[in-house]
Amino acid sequence: MSIAEQIDKDYIQAYKAKDQVRLGTLRLLKTAAKNKQVELMRPLTDDDYMTVIIRELKQRQDSIEQFTAAGRTDLADKEAAEAEVLKGYMPEQLSEEELAEVVEKVCAPLLEGGLKNMGKAISAIMAEYKGRVDGKMVNVAVKARLQQA
Repeated sequence: MSIAEQIDKDYIQAYKAKDQVRLGTLRLLKTAAKNKQVELMRPLTDDDYMTVIIRELKQRQDSIEQFTAAGRTDLADKEAAEAEVLKGYMPEQLSEEELAEVVEKVCAPLLEGGLKNMGKAISAIMAEYKGRVDGKMVNVAVKARLQQA
């Protein structure tokens, strides 16, 4: 089942169950996907949907940080609930050990260039493991590995 079909199915279930948080989150996700489809002028692939989900999840995480800093825990809790719904559509995340292995494998041929090759390493990892790794964690791990050289 494609991601789009799963989202549609879950949307209907949330509507029938009157689950307002899930329903609202999926409604926003479907709208964002429709906007992306209009932008690309073609039907979305699962990879395109993953891009939309990642972007929406990142927006929620940024909002949580801002609301928490402003002392608005009620809004931060709402955003956190929406983020949990979105995380349900993400593939399983790499563990720190798996990430360390991936970073070592990708960075090994790039060690001689030092930090100049940081962008190449990060983009290679992010392309291969899209949705399975956090960009900030990859950035920190690659930077640490390239500085050791």
